[in-house]
Amino acid sequence: MIVFCVRSCDHPPRTACAVEGVSGEGQMKRSVSAALAGAVLSCLSLAPHAAASQEVSLRLHTFLPPVANPVKHFMVPWSKKVEKDSAGRIQIRVFPAMQLGGKPTQLLQQVRDGVADIVWALPGFTPGVMPKLEVFELPFLHRDTHSTVMALQDYVDKHMKKEFAPYRVLLVHAHAGALFMSKTPIVKVSDFQGMKLRSYSRTNAWILEALGASPVQVPLPSLPPMMSKGTVNGSILPYEIAPAVKMQDLATHFTTLAPPQPRLSVSIFTLLMNKAKYESLPADLKKVIDANSGRNLAPTAIEIWDRIEVDGEKVVRAKKKNRFTSLSAAETAKFREKVQPVFKRFEKLLDDSGADGAAVIADARAMIEKYAKK
Repeated sequence: MIVFCVRSCDHPPRTACAVEGVSGEGQMKRSVSAALAGAVLSCLSLAPHAAASQEVSLRLHTFLPPVANPVKHFMVPWSKKVEKDSAGRIQIRVFPAMQLGGKPTQLLQQVRDGVADIVWALPGFTPGVMPKLEVFELPFLHRDTHSTVMALQDYVDKHMKKEFAPYRVLLVHAHAGALFMSKTPIVKVSDFQGMKLRSYSRTNAWILEALGASPVQVPLPSLPPMMSKGTVNGSILPYEIAPAVKMQDLATHFTTLAPPQPRLSVSIFTLLMNKAKYESLPADLKKVIDANSGRNLAPTAIEIWDRIEVDGEKVVRAKKKNRFTSLSAAETAKFREKVQPVFKRFEKLLDDSGADGAAVIADARAMIEKYAKK
């Protein structure tokens, strides 16, 4: 007995089988021929349907642990919304804590190479890759989440087309602003002298150096053991990430600057997609991605980061041992004066790369001010 298996063009694969007897009787041959013809017709009729119902599985890779607020409240819900809006045809699996391998500094390259389909990453981890984007990490530019994130949309459109050309940009955004979290009190600028503080970017490190502190640039997961061992005295972080690295337990003093700009600066986050993967999607699925990215997604990110910042602060304030300080206006003025060399350093960096450093800083500041007034 001979078995003929014809794979249908539908998805998932199905198999249509016809059986021909060894005697070769005409009736059996006709049955086989009919089965084969039917399978061919089935393929032809199902081809448009298969294309229309194409399913896509995407992998979103990030360095944050699964317990981190951005993973729980942004990446996972966003993935589910894309799946819902696509009627289940796009499935996004989130891989936190570098589960696909590599280091946080390699995420931008991973999404370019297709190791991951989507990444949520900090360009600040790889200084020099997107230097113009680092302008938002400078001190005293950030005012609030809304103005910074909306300014970033304008800034990326105007200044970052070349840098983002290898990617499909889904979102560039920021958190609610960083503050100092330390074991020892910071009530005046001179308290920074000799402190070892974890930094997360080049400009961040420059700020600490200007204040007389020693920056220690390590991945976020390395912070808790370093705090426990006394390798570092503290870190610059927003409240929203504090619970994920137990800063409510490991730090005691939480210090902001005087109003109207109490937060030191921000980290810039990027949600990027492999460009070839995006281009391979059918038009209707591209529309789903587009509807959940860029300026369409920015207001959601703003709302989420403001909310999780409040949630994180509540966790920190729940510990009775913790102390909260806002530097006086006089000390904040000294702080501002101390960090001025950071601006000159950044200007020179951009000037050397062919950009106008002073103009870039002024443009970013103006964009933030425009949205801060709304």
